[in-house]
Amino acid sequence: MKRIYTTALAVFMVLALAAQQEIKMPVIPASREYHHEQIISSLNAITKLARKTDTLFPVTGNKTLDQSINKAVRLRVNNMRAQVELNSKLDEKGKFTWLRGINEMLVAFGSAYRNHVLSASMLPPLVKAFEDAMQAQLSGNSILPVVTANEPEVGNILMDNFALRENEGIPAARDVIVLKSIQRNPNQVLQILTKHPNNRFADSLIIREAFKNQEDLSRYAAAPNALGRRIQSVNHPLVKIIGKLALTKTGRMYFPFLDNLYTGKITMDSITPYVKNDSSVGYYRLLVRTRIEYAERMHRGDTPMAVQALTVKLKQKAVDLFINEINALHDISNEKIRFKKLEGLRPEELYYLAVLGEDEIYTSSFVSGVYKKIFESMDVPRSDSLLDRVHNDYYKKFIKMCAAYNTLDNFLSRMSATTSEGLLRSFVDGLEKGATLEDAVDVADSYASIYNKDIRKLILTEVQTNLDQTSRTQNKRGQLIYKLLNTIFQSMDSTKHIDMTAELGIDPVYIMPKKALQDTSNRIIIQQFSYGDKDAATYFAAFMSRFRNANWKIKTTPQWVEISSVGKNTTPVTIYANLPLDEKQELDIQAQDALIDYLEANNLEPKIVIHRGHSYYLNGTISRLPSSAKLVLLGSCGGYQKLNDILKICPTAQIISSKQTGAGVVNQIIIDAITERLRLGKDLVWEDIWKNVSIKVGAGYREKFDDYIPPHKNLGAIFIMAYDNAWRGGTR
Repeated sequence: MKRIYTTALAVFMVLALAAQQEIKMPVIPASREYHHEQIISSLNAITKLARKTDTLFPVTGNKTLDQSINKAVRLRVNNMRAQVELNSKLDEKGKFTWLRGINEMLVAFGSAYRNHVLSASMLPPLVKAFEDAMQAQLSGNSILPVVTANEPEVGNILMDNFALRENEGIPAARDVIVLKSIQRNPNQVLQILTKHPNNRFADSLIIREAFKNQEDLSRYAAAPNALGRRIQSVNHPLVKIIGKLALTKTGRMYFPFLDNLYTGKITMDSITPYVKNDSSVGYYRLLVRTRIEYAERMHRGDTPMAVQALTVKLKQKAVDLFINEINALHDISNEKIRFKKLEGLRPEELYYLAVLGEDEIYTSSFVSGVYKKIFESMDVPRSDSLLDRVHNDYYKKFIKMCAAYNTLDNFLSRMSATTSEGLLRSFVDGLEKGATLEDAVDVADSYASIYNKDIRKLILTEVQTNLDQTSRTQNKRGQLIYKLLNTIFQSMDSTKHIDMTAELGIDPVYIMPKKALQDTSNRIIIQQFSYGDKDAATYFAAFMSRFRNANWKIKTTPQWVEISSVGKNTTPVTIYANLPLDEKQELDIQAQDALIDYLEANNLEPKIVIHRGHSYYLNGTISRLPSSAKLVLLGSCGGYQKLNDILKICPTAQIISSKQTGAGVVNQIIIDAITERLRLGKDLVWEDIWKNVSIKVGAGYREKFDDYIPPHKNLGAIFIMAYDNAWRGGTR
C-alpha cells in the first residue's frame, strides 16, 4: 500500500513539475557561477543519496518513472536558476540570496533524507513548494498558503530557508506546522504544545484536551512552566476546574468527581468533608455512588469524564480500607472479628470490593466475607437485584469470580431460571468487541470452574451461536475467539475425542515431556520459593522428609538446600529450595535472591518452579519467576487468579493452581508425584498423575484437592496460548 501511494504521488508530482516549459538559461556572470555550480553539485549529490553508484535518485524503484521524476526535478530547479538570473527587479544581493536559497533547499532535503525525516517521494513536492514560495515572496505575498498545503517536514524546510526566513507569513506558518504535527500525532497534543506554548491554536487545543484527556491536562496544568501557565489562563469552565484541582494539594481526591463538578451536579464544598476524612467509609461510599451513576450513563453509551480516575481511586480505597484488613486477619476463625470492618456496608459497596479487589482479595475473604455479607445485607437476597443496583457494572468479572470460588451455583440460584439464562448468554456474547481478551479469558476460566452440566451446556451452545454469527459477518477476531473457545470446551468432553494440542497448534497440555524439562546436560532443575511464615516449619519439614531416602542426596547451605536424585538408570533431577528463614527480617527474601544469583552464575535454568507459602507471598514469587519455567506449581490459596501474570513471563508454561484454599499436604503429594516420575525418566501425563494424587490425598483433603486445576484444565491459560499462537501464525 505504501509503495502504491508513493508511486501515485510521484506520478502526480511529475505531471506538476513537467507542466512548465524549459526556460533558456541566460549568460551567467562570473560572480555568480560558483553559486550555480553549487546547485548543480547538490542535485548530483541527491542522485547518490541511496547508493554512491546511482545515477538516478530512486524515488519509486521503477526505473522509467524515476528517470521522468529526476528529469522533471532538474527542469524545475534549472528554471528557478534561470528565473533568478532573468528577474530584472533583483539586484546583485537579491540574486545571491535566491541562488543560495535554492541550494539550501536541496541540501536540506539530502540531510532530511539521510536522517529519515523525509522519504524519497517528498523530493518532487519539496521542489515545487519551494518555487511556489519563491513566487509568493517575489510578489510580496505570504508563504502561509504554501506551508498549509504541504507536509510539516516540507514546511519546516521552507521556513528555515535563508531566502524565505523574512517572509511575513512565517509566524503564522510556524503555528500551522505545530497544528499539522498535532493532527498527525493526536495523542501527543500536550507534549508538542510544551515546546510551543504560545501557538495561536493553543487555547482551542487545550480545551479539546480537557474533554479528551483530563488526567494528562491536569499533570501539565500543574507544571511551573510556560504551558502550565497557558493552561491556567484559558477561560473555559472545564479547563478552569482542572487547572484549579491541579494546583490544589488534595486535588486528586476531587478528580474522580470531575464530570459531576463540571455539570454542576455536585460542588467542591460538598465533597470537601469527605476529602478531609478520606479514610472513612463516607469517601468510599461517595465513590461507589458516583461509579454507579457513571455505570448507568455508560450503559446508555455516554462515557463520563475522568471515569478511569474514579475507578483507580475506588479500587485503591477498596483495597486500602477494607480488603487489606480482612486479608490480614485470615488466621482469625471468628468471622465477626475478622469481618467487622465490613459491617454496615451496603450490598453495592461490598460488590465493588469484590470486583475491583479481584487481584488482592483472598479466597476466604471473598467466600466467607464479602460474598456472604452481600446477601446478608439485602432485605430480599436476590442476585438479579444486586446487579440491578450497579447497572450490571463489572457483572462478567463477578460471574468469573463466583465460578472461580465455587459460588456460581449459589449466585444463579438467587434469581429466576429465565434471568440466569439471559445473564449467562450475555456473559458469553460480544467477546470480540472488547479491547482486550480479558472477557474471553474470564469465560474460559469460568467454564473450567463450572460443574453444573446444564450451565456448561448453555455456555457451550452460546459460544457456538456466536461462532456462527461472527462467521456470517466475517468478523475475523470474533471467529478466532469463539472457534478457540468451542474447541477448548468440547475437548473437555471425553466422548468428543478432541486432541486440543493438535487442534490449537500449541504445546502439549495433557503431557509435559521429560525432554522439555531437561537442559543441555540432561539435568532437570527445579526451584522452590519458600517463605518464613508461621506454617513454614510444618510444610518445609514435611517437604524435606520426603527426600530423606536412598533415591536422593541432600546438601544444605546457610540459605538453601540442594536435593539431587542418585542411583543408576535415573534421570538427574535437582531441587533448589531456599530455607524459610525469618520473614520479619526478610531473611527468606534474601535467601531467594542469593539462590537466584547462584543459579544464574552456574548457568542453571529452572524448568519447574514451585511456590510454597500463603497467597500474599505469591506476587513476590511472580516478580522473581524465571522465564525458563515450563511448569509452575502455585501451592497457595487462590493461585488460579494469577494465571495471566505467570503467562506474561512464561508464555508457554503449564500451570497447576488452586481456585480456593491451598493445602500443604496436597502440594507435597503433587510434588512427590512429579519428582518421582521425572527421577524414573517418565513424562508427566497429567490425567494419570491426577488420578493417582486423587487416591493418595484421601477423604480428608478431597474437597481441597478438587479445587486444584491441572494444566490440561487451565482453560484460561490454554486460550491465551492458543490465541497468541494463531495470531503469530497469521490466523485472524
